Amino acid sequence: MARTSRSTTSSPFVITPQDAARLQQATKRSTARRSLRGLDLLALLRETENRSAAARKERAARPGRRGWSGKGAGRVNYIAGPFEAQGTTVQVCGLWPFAAGSSLPTVGVPLGHHLVTGGTVCGDPVMWFLAQLINFPSCMILGRPGLGKSTLGRRMVSVLAAWGVIPMVLSDLKPDYVDLIEALDGLVIRVGRGRGHINPLDMGPLVARLAELPEDKRREALAELRGRRLNTFTGLLSLLRGDRLQAHENTLVSVALRILDQRGGTVPPLPSDVYAVLQEGPLELRAVALDRGVDERYRDRIEPLLDLIGALSSDGPFGDVFAGQTTTPIAIDRPVAFDMSSIDDGDLLFQAAAQSVCWSYGSLTVSAAKHLADAGLAPTRHYFMVMDELWRMLRAGSFMVDFVDALTRLNRNRGLAQALITHTMLDLKMANDADTAKAWGFVERSAMVYLGGLAASEMGNLEEVFGMSGTERRLIAEWADEGTRDPETGRAAAPPGQGKFLLKLGKKPGIPFKLDLTPVELDVNNTNRMWASMAERVTAARRHSITPDVDEAEAATRRAVDDVAGPGDV
Repeated sequence: MARTSRSTTSSPFVITPQDAARLQQATKRSTARRSLRGLDLLALLRETENRSAAARKERAARPGRRGWSGKGAGRVNYIAGPFEAQGTTVQVCGLWPFAAGSSLPTVGVPLGHHLVTGGTVCGDPVMWFLAQLINFPSCMILGRPGLGKSTLGRRMVSVLAAWGVIPMVLSDLKPDYVDLIEALDGLVIRVGRGRGHINPLDMGPLVARLAELPEDKRREALAELRGRRLNTFTGLLSLLRGDRLQAHENTLVSVALRILDQRGGTVPPLPSDVYAVLQEGPLELRAVALDRGVDERYRDRIEPLLDLIGALSSDGPFGDVFAGQTTTPIAIDRPVAFDMSSIDDGDLLFQAAAQSVCWSYGSLTVSAAKHLADAGLAPTRHYFMVMDELWRMLRAGSFMVDFVDALTRLNRNRGLAQALITHTMLDLKMANDADTAKAWGFVERSAMVYLGGLAASEMGNLEEVFGMSGTERRLIAEWADEGTRDPETGRAAAPPGQGKFLLKLGKKPGIPFKLDLTPVELDVNNTNRMWASMAERVTAARRHSITPDVDEAEAATRRAVDDVAGPGDV
């Protein structure tokens, strides 16, 4: 079979792919030049110009990214970012899901708008604890006077009350919360000389229902109530002395109360009953006093204690406030505020005494609700306790820091959230370093801290505890500046930090926001009612131009001088 062999003869002309590409481009250009020679260049230019004009007209008919261009068309050089807002899926269901999310949790009481992003800032110790955003249902509010600390507290109170949390304002000294509590159909208990009584030995509303509890729970509840009563009463006596009671004096008070409980009665004992049983001197008390069978020694041991208890009578420095049975008993299912506005601001001892008794009375009420709920005799209730003007109580004596510390440590187990309010960290600086550390611990243990305007010297250890950045420190210091005055009208502008706070959670970056009030809140947040009539008179005078003529004023002055001096004396 014959084979055909492949020819090995090569073409005399060889071209590379690159040369082929260049040859094709040259051919196209040559073809285009030959085509142009046969065209009218002027007609080609006119056609191109017409197409460009049509394109410009089409572009002018629609706006660009910055608006319509052209003279008087409104083109802008800067476009601000869009306003951000937040709402529930029910409120903005037609817009859900959003294209971009926000780092601000929409949990809790709506407070205001973020000072940087404009988004809504929410947060309170109750709802953030339930959402496991914080580990303890407590907050601290710090800021200079007049910047909105109490207003922030009222916003939390009003919204939490609508959500079923019962507010308790246990020391309203100005008052700041009375109008709000009355608007919420709550109880207002007025404390002051001649305004009613509050018995420091009253164990609260649970006493009337102790018989309904099972025996084991009744024993436990009664022991707790008696312990709180003893702490309240001895704390009040220590406040009067200005120092802690001695060991045997605490025991004498405890045994005297036990004797009164054993004797029974349908009403709680009064301080005067403790005074009487101490004077009576039963064997149990004499044994505690170590009188060794000598009556004079017993008298010497109890005499300083009798002096303190006697000061709680109607003839003492507090009047009849602690000398009678509680005038308005507290209720476990209604908001409550203790109005102490009648107590003079300079009477710090009386203010601290009233605060300690009222705070303890409120804690007894929360304990009553817990014991009744555990026994199935009442629904579970949660409370929000506001403790405003904390500094007044701490100023009464360094030992009061222990009373507040014990009062606020176990609130979580009783369904009680708390808000402590004072001005600056300097308010928590005590006479010695140990007590100062305890007072500063109130802030460290607070899961949420709202910082208003503070000077650099008023921040204490905030920088160490919360790791505040330089920007946050400068922001708070700027909010502490005084308001400016309009040179034309002479009217003072609002301080730059009014209503502005920095929400801190541990060492995380703070959330700066401005508190926004609704029209409904403006009336109950008006703390300048005493000046309302004066403002109306000034406004009326300006409206009617009641400005006496200079000549008339001078003549009236001369007549007044003549009347006083008599003829010929001037």
